[in-house]
Amino acid sequence: MDSDQPTYRDFSRWAQLPLEDIARECDVQVFRASGPGGQCVNTTDSAVRMTHLPSGLTVTSRESRSQFRNRQLCLQKLRRLFEAKARPPKVRHATKVPRRAKEARLADKRRRAETKAKRRRVEGD
Repeated sequence: MDSDQPTYRDFSRWAQLPLEDIARECDVQVFRASGPGGQCVNTTDSAVRMTHLPSGLTVTSRESRSQFRNRQLCLQKLRRLFEAKARPPKVRHATKVPRRAKEARLADKRRRAETKAKRRRVEGD
């Protein structure tokens, strides 16, 4: 695994941090939200985009007309992403068809082929 990619342990550690500490590690951009909302949307920079610099995750919030509220929503979204990525990967078990099962399947195929061969029309002179 690449050393520059965060592991599930890193995400677990970030999920435990208070929201203020997560906010300190983020690059925050504010912009005008698009979509429905009328004149208020066109005049205020209330939408927020946060990029968590150590992990590279980016979240956007433009649900509220308040920039402060959108910042809080972004932080909550980041924490939910951290919690989702903090789960350890499942242990993979190698699966292999047992030799007896493989032999039984091939024997069944051979019997079936012989049955079909007996049904074929015999070409006579």
